[in-house]
Amino acid sequence: MIGTVVGAVLAGGLGAIAVGGVLSAGRRSFAAGIGVQTAGAAAVAVAGFWVLLAGLRLGKAFGPGYTFDAGVPGPPDLRWGVDGLSGLFLAALGLVACAALPFSRRYLADDGRGRASAALTALFLLVLALVLLARDPFTFLFGWEAMSLVPAAVILVNRRADATSRRTVFTYLAVTHLAGVATWVAVLLAARSGVLAGAPIATGSGLQVAIALTALFGMGTKAGVMPLHVWLPRAHPMAPAPVSALMSGVMIKVAVYGLVRVLVDWLGVLPSWIGVLVLAAGGFSALGGVTYALFQHELKRLLALHSIENIGIILLGLGACLVLRSAGAGTWAAIALAASLLHTLNHAVFKALLFLGAGAVERATGTLHLDRLGGLLRRMPWTGATFGIAAMAIAGLPPLNGFASEWVTLQALLRLAGLAGWGAGSGGGSGGVGEGVAGVLGLAALAATAGLAVACFVKVVGLVLLGPPRGRLADRDVREAPASMVAPMVLLAGACVVLGAVPGLLLRPLAALAPWPVDDAPLVGPAGVALRLPSTGSLPTLALAAVLLTVTAGLLLARGGGRRRAAPAPSWACGQVVGPELNWTGAGFTKPLRLVLESVLRPSRQVVVRAEGGVVTGVSYHGHVPALIDEQVYRPVARTSVALAARARRLQTGSLGTYVGYLIALIVVLLGLARTGVLG
Repeated sequence: MIGTVVGAVLAGGLGAIAVGGVLSAGRRSFAAGIGVQTAGAAAVAVAGFWVLLAGLRLGKAFGPGYTFDAGVPGPPDLRWGVDGLSGLFLAALGLVACAALPFSRRYLADDGRGRASAALTALFLLVLALVLLARDPFTFLFGWEAMSLVPAAVILVNRRADATSRRTVFTYLAVTHLAGVATWVAVLLAARSGVLAGAPIATGSGLQVAIALTALFGMGTKAGVMPLHVWLPRAHPMAPAPVSALMSGVMIKVAVYGLVRVLVDWLGVLPSWIGVLVLAAGGFSALGGVTYALFQHELKRLLALHSIENIGIILLGLGACLVLRSAGAGTWAAIALAASLLHTLNHAVFKALLFLGAGAVERATGTLHLDRLGGLLRRMPWTGATFGIAAMAIAGLPPLNGFASEWVTLQALLRLAGLAGWGAGSGGGSGGVGEGVAGVLGLAALAATAGLAVACFVKVVGLVLLGPPRGRLADRDVREAPASMVAPMVLLAGACVVLGAVPGLLLRPLAALAPWPVDDAPLVGPAGVALRLPSTGSLPTLALAAVLLTVTAGLLLARGGGRRRAAPAPSWACGQVVGPELNWTGAGFTKPLRLVLESVLRPSRQVVVRAEGGVVTGVSYHGHVPALIDEQVYRPVARTSVALAARARRLQTGSLGTYVGYLIALIVVLLGLARTGVLG
């Protein structure tokens, strides 16, 4: 009965998105189409949370949970379905879309390009849902490829297909499709070997390792894992803000869905070294993403790099799950899996809010350059407040949702760090020194990432929301975004608060997704809302939120109730007149760290001193922190590939006689191989 109802709700929601996409393409029905799409997204979110809370575990086959036959006769046998894992990602998809779609109504221009972008957004949502609902290899791989193509079309339509957008789309498609070959190999190997049908697979076998490594390479590229991330900081900022929210909030999470499906569901217990490899990739992505984000001066590119950072945190939890599972610590492996999935949902919410806030700022000011913004909290109070909440959430500050999931990840890594010293029993498991060292390094990476994230968003909030307006912004009439754009941001800000205050409501269902026996009794906290883990006590998130809210309200009342106000006075600048040129910049925030990491980051700078008659009249400074992976790895590979392609083109002479010669040579080689027995 439940399966029938869930199927009806999902089908209705997806059908509404499709109908809304068609309506969005019309001039008179544009607003109605956005509304229909939003209603469909809400239905998808409800169905997803419903399935997750129903407690459906991952299955051993590709068709667990509620399965709906597509009714397509003959091979391939197309099937759709949903279980607890796909339910979680459908919930994230629906929740983010419920905010991004109404936001786009005023954000997108009411012209042909805007209507085309809205229609393509509906198609994008359907493709994402198709990957999550796929229960056969053909449907999964078809959706996987379409998931890359549709955002490329949105970027080209929105950016008028200029040279920059074409190059960005080319890089995005080239990297994701070349790496997508590994995804095809992983899925087809699993299908051919019978793993998708529930056939057992030996731990450490060549087949298991091959599927795991190809999936990690192919799906990790789509997720933006370093060093496979080169496309992400380029493509995400180029899309319209609502689509950027869907790409960073949902699309790269669908790649995480694929990783969890393969590594946790299909392949059983993996060798511990694969878990350590996932941990290493997570730590490298987290640290690399947040470090390069610190030195960015363009807001959407900075947010894109923070997506790489948070994918790294998600992989830290997933890697801890794999290592703990291989060591026999089943309960803590499930907790680590829950931490990874909880952070996946949390990141989808606050990253979508950040991109929508960036879109509202761009629409009001005409720029996203950090050093040209300032004072927006006074001029755009609702946008500034919601953006500030998202900034605190991504920085991992309590009592918001980013803190909750990072705290659980921290506890899982602590348990992994002490794995070598435990004996078996009580779900603790036992492992070697290598696993313990990996846990310690993962802890260090998570701690450093959290600290750098706080520093980065202190910079962003200080430059964008606080301080005086900068440059031409001081003379520009900047107004708050319209209510249809503010309301979706308030919705996501509220979700950040709720998910941070009552994360225990989701932790137990997420841990129960593990396809191995789990003692989830210790996970039940007071009233089922706090974070309660075995042997660690309880983190009273709801009480913490109430205390912080009370203190904040008291401070605001005390500030507002005072009669005397301090008179403004200029800052002391060694006797100089304080002018706009003395304002803090992003480089000023990050210079201490840049000096510490100079040997690693290899920054470049250019200082030009202008003088007249021996008197300095002006100094200009330009600094740049290069993306070393791009410059040292990808650009040489790209140059070599282009050179080889140019040489290969010489084979295309256009002469029929030459082509006949090629065929004769090929036949001679094949006959020689057949004669020697190589071809059987």
